[in-house]
Amino acid sequence: MIEVEQEARKRVERALIVGTALNSEDSSRVHCHLDELAELLHNLDIEVVGRCVVKLKGQPHAQYYVGTGKAEEIALQLEELNADVLVFDMEITPTQQRNWSRLCRKTCVIDRQEVILDIFADRARTREAVLQVELARWRYQLPRLAGAWSHFSRQRGGAVNAKGEGESQIELDRRQIKMRISRLEQELAAVRKQRATGRKQRERHDVPHGAIVGYTNAGKSSLLKLLSGREVMAEDKLFATLDPMTRKVILPDNQTILLTDTVGFVRKLPHDLVEAFKSTLEEAVLADFLILVLDLSSSEIDEHWDTTLSVLKELGADTEKILVVFNKIDRPHDELARIRARNLFANGCFVSVATGEGMDELLTALAAIAGEHSKVVELVIPPERGDIAAMAYQKTTVLASKYDDYGNALLTISANAFYRNKFKDFLRKLS
Repeated sequence: MIEVEQEARKRVERALIVGTALNSEDSSRVHCHLDELAELLHNLDIEVVGRCVVKLKGQPHAQYYVGTGKAEEIALQLEELNADVLVFDMEITPTQQRNWSRLCRKTCVIDRQEVILDIFADRARTREAVLQVELARWRYQLPRLAGAWSHFSRQRGGAVNAKGEGESQIELDRRQIKMRISRLEQELAAVRKQRATGRKQRERHDVPHGAIVGYTNAGKSSLLKLLSGREVMAEDKLFATLDPMTRKVILPDNQTILLTDTVGFVRKLPHDLVEAFKSTLEEAVLADFLILVLDLSSSEIDEHWDTTLSVLKELGADTEKILVVFNKIDRPHDELARIRARNLFANGCFVSVATGEGMDELLTALAAIAGEHSKVVELVIPPERGDIAAMAYQKTTVLASKYDDYGNALLTISANAFYRNKFKDFLRKLS
């Protein structure tokens, strides 16, 4: 039953979207949220044919979230627009979803959470991402089973404790979903163990590891591609990256760092997705530092900052170790916003990944971070070991060099633990 409903949902093409605002709230902010919802739907090839902003005088109504009169107006507007899906920007309860489906004559009714889940399902490519999305979807569907079989809910006679076909089917579905959730959690636990093994190997090298985080479509993957010089999947669409990708970056002073691209954040990100993607997002928790990318050209940059910080705090990430990078300075933007950002983040970097502007400033900042993980050592390299001297120049920062009376090269270098271990036979002292 559930699989059939999901397949049918993929065929919807015309949407009416609904947002709500308190009486005292500015409707323009709600329209910004609806603009983002429209972009989310565009990623599913669904056209937005109408929108509605409802003013709430108090708490949401239990039956439809909005008042009964407004609900009937929306149902009429849905029919006039010939829309085949009604999408709410806020989270609606399973009961409200069923009430809307009855009011709108079985029209597909979903909320923002389900839209995001559908996009994640469409973007998932690796085994890990597929598992994470499926886990989040089943957790979302579980409380929505009641009513899915209402057309079978009549009792067969008056026997005590007799159950109709609908009730039996709901119980069967619920049991099967719980079993599937349990299996998915076990499989993801195995994936986390594999990821932890890879992380330990990186830690043994003691190479500084950073995670690139930020709002979806801020340019995180493009930044990693530019810094590493290696191919990274980067597209101008929401949630283009679901799987973490780690790349080695060689800085101009020969210091080495590792950077991991992570899934983008979005306002009202479903909690089940945060939970399911913790095996991916924990890269941000365990990183030595974070690069937080913000789209300077966005009018919603303040909210993007708040959303990213709230997700990081929910994950338990250290928000003190953040290098803020303002991207897309080549695009039209409010110059006052740039001045304000510069005042708020004195150490922030302003770049354009598209043109390369500001990248020298960013590389300098990354070199300073990498330098905090390095130590200064002196090497004594005999004349016949030119290969060691070449490695020192290629892989570390050489601070000083000279020769002694025996022809030995005396190099003072800044190196991480991995290369200090490589040079252990030639190491003279640590400072």
